Amino acid sequence: MVSQERKLPIGIQSFEEIIQNHHVYVDKTEYVYHLVHTNLPYLLCRPRRFGKSLLLSTLKAYWEGRKELFAGLKIEALEQGNPDAWQSYPVFYLDFNQAHYAKKGVLEDILEVHLQAWEKTYGSTSQKVPLGARFGQLLRAAAEQAGRKCVVLVDEYDKPLLEAMENKDLVEHNMAVFRGFFSALKSEDANIQFVFITGVTKFSKMSIFSDLNQLREISMSMDYAQICGITEQDMCSVFMPEIKAMADEQGLTVEACLKMLKTAYDGYHFHQKGTSVYNPYSLLNALSDREFEAYWFETGTPSFLVKQLKAMNFDPRKFTDGTLYAIKSMLRDFQDDQPDPIPLLYQTGYLTLVNYDSHGSIYTLGFPNDEVKYGFLDSLMPMYTGSTGAGSGKDILSLRKYVQAGDLEGIRGVFKALFAGIPYPANDVPFEHDFQSVIFITMTLLGHYIHCEQHTSMGRIDCVVETENYVYLFAFKRDGDAKAALQQIEDMHYADPYAADPRKLFKIGVNFHSETRQIEGWEEG
Repeated sequence: MVSQERKLPIGIQSFEEIIQNHHVYVDKTEYVYHLVHTNLPYLLCRPRRFGKSLLLSTLKAYWEGRKELFAGLKIEALEQGNPDAWQSYPVFYLDFNQAHYAKKGVLEDILEVHLQAWEKTYGSTSQKVPLGARFGQLLRAAAEQAGRKCVVLVDEYDKPLLEAMENKDLVEHNMAVFRGFFSALKSEDANIQFVFITGVTKFSKMSIFSDLNQLREISMSMDYAQICGITEQDMCSVFMPEIKAMADEQGLTVEACLKMLKTAYDGYHFHQKGTSVYNPYSLLNALSDREFEAYWFETGTPSFLVKQLKAMNFDPRKFTDGTLYAIKSMLRDFQDDQPDPIPLLYQTGYLTLVNYDSHGSIYTLGFPNDEVKYGFLDSLMPMYTGSTGAGSGKDILSLRKYVQAGDLEGIRGVFKALFAGIPYPANDVPFEHDFQSVIFITMTLLGHYIHCEQHTSMGRIDCVVETENYVYLFAFKRDGDAKAALQQIEDMHYADPYAADPRKLFKIGVNFHSETRQIEGWEEG
C-alpha cells in the first residue's frame, strides 16, 4: 500500500486546492512562466479531462499574485529578481463547464451569471445594453479600480457548440452570442493584459475570436506539446511509489507494470517531434485503484462521432493500418458543416499523430493507446450489428469464452448472430463494406483478450486466433464457398508455422450470404 499521506488529485481542477491540501502535483509552472511574459492572447485545444482547467486555475493563481502557492515550484526560481512578479491583476474567469447547452438560451443564462458575479466586485452595468457591452464596461471598470489591466481566462469555450452539434440552428445561434460577447476583447484591448482560451476544438468558421489581435494557437506547438498530460519522465519521477504499489498488487515487476501503463494510457502526440504524454485522468485513476481499466473512455461515449463514421461508410480498418492521413490545416480547424470527422476525432483525443512525412508535411493518424482503441471500436460495433451487450448472443466476452474452451459451435453461433445483425444497406452502399468492418472490429476487440491477427488482401480476410490451448485459422468469404475458404487455408500454408505446436489446431472456412444475412457454409478441417 502507498502511504496515506500521498494524495492523488483525481478530478481536482483547482491549483489552490491541490497545493493547500498537499496533493501530489506535476509541476507545469515553467510553461506558465513563459506564457505570462508575453502580451499575446492564446488558444489551446486539448481533449477532455487532460488538465486544461487545472492549467487555467494555475494561471489564475499567478495573476492574482498568490506567490505562497508557488513555493518550491519552478516558476518561483524563474521569477526571482523580477520586481514586477506576483502583482495582483483583476481576473475574469469564464467557465463553460457549468451547464449543458442542448437548449437555446442556456449560453446567455451562463454569461448572465458571470456578469452578475463580476458586478458584485466592480459595480453594476447598464442592463439595457447587449451582454458584450456589459462585459466591456466591467473590463474598463476593473482596470480603472485596480490600476492594472485585466486578465481573461476562458475554460472550454466550445462546450456550448459541441453539445449542440446535432442542431445546426442552435450552433449558429450560440456562435452569434459568442461573437457579440467576445467583441469586448477587441473594444477593450487597452484594458487587457493577458487572454488564455481553452477548448477541445477550434471551429474554423466560427470567427468568435476573430477580433483578437495576434491570437496565437499553441495546440500543435512544439514548445507547448507537453503543457497538458503527463510525460513518462514525469510519471517515473513523481509517481514511483504508486507505480511500485500497483506492480505489487498486479503481481508484476515495475518494468512490466510501466510497459502495461504505457500501452494502456500513453501515446498522445501534439507535435511530430514532441514527447508523447499519458492521459492524466486515466493514469491517476489507474495508479489510485491499482487496476488497468478504461477510465477516460467511460466518462463519455462519442455517439455523434461514431454515427457520422457509419453514415459516411468509413472503413474502420484505416484506424490501424497506417493509411489515415491529414495535413496540419485539417487537424487544426474543425468545420461543423464538413462531413469528414477525422479532425474532430483528432482534437477530441480518439486519434493522435503516429507518423510524419516531412517532405509532404503529411501526418499519419492512429489510436493513441489500447484504452482508446478498444473503447472506440466497442462503441462503433453496434452501429453495424445492433446491440452487442450481454445476452445478445454476439458480445465479445461470449466469443472469448467459446474460443478459450475450443467450442466451435459456440463460436459459430456468435458469428451467425453478428452477421444477422447487419442491416440491409441504404442507397448504393456496397454490402462488402459492412461485412468486412464487422469482421475487423470483432477480431480487433477479441484481440484485447486473446492474441489475434488480421490479414487483408484482395477482398478476403484471414484471421489467426491463439489461446493457451488452441489455435484457430479462419478464412472468411462473402457469397462464395466455405469449402473453397477452407482450401485457401491449405493453399496458403497458414498452418505451417504451427506444425510443431502442441496446441490443438482448428481450420475453419466460413461463407456468408449477403442476401439472406446468414452463414451458409461452415467447414472445419
